[in-house]
Amino acid sequence: MIRYSLKCTDGHGFESWFQSAEAYDKLQGAGLVACTMCGSTKVEKALMAPRVRPSRKAAAEPAAPAEVPAAPPQTTLSSPSSELEKAITALKQQVEANSDYVGKNFAKEARDMYLGESPQRAIHGEAKPEEARALIEEGVPVLPLPFLPNRKTN
Repeated sequence: MIRYSLKCTDGHGFESWFQSAEAYDKLQGAGLVACTMCGSTKVEKALMAPRVRPSRKAAAEPAAPAEVPAAPPQTTLSSPSSELEKAITALKQQVEANSDYVGKNFAKEARDMYLGESPQRAIHGEAKPEEARALIEEGVPVLPLPFLPNRKTN
């Protein structure tokens, strides 16, 4: 496994793991590597420092206790820490409260509503990049959401 720091043409930075450098090249060439913020497939590797393991001697020596910086007040992994995260959380709550989750059937449901084969309603779900591209090319009004849906588990 290899981890790359990536960035899109809009300057969003993110990291992703790949099975190998060849796997990254293959996925990038097929347009399947997309920005986690805006969904752009115009992504390139960013400058990153290599991860180097300490020498055996350094690993055998006991490390001096390091000072652990205090966490910012009221910050947890589940609570938003910035205004952008708060806005995305509010958007997610509004979308989930006012639309039906159709899961991986999103492309079919959206197309059926557009063609008049099923009643109009607000929906959200998941679509593969090629399915989303086909919907847009057909004129179906869709847009990506800046969050992942809550998955229902058994």
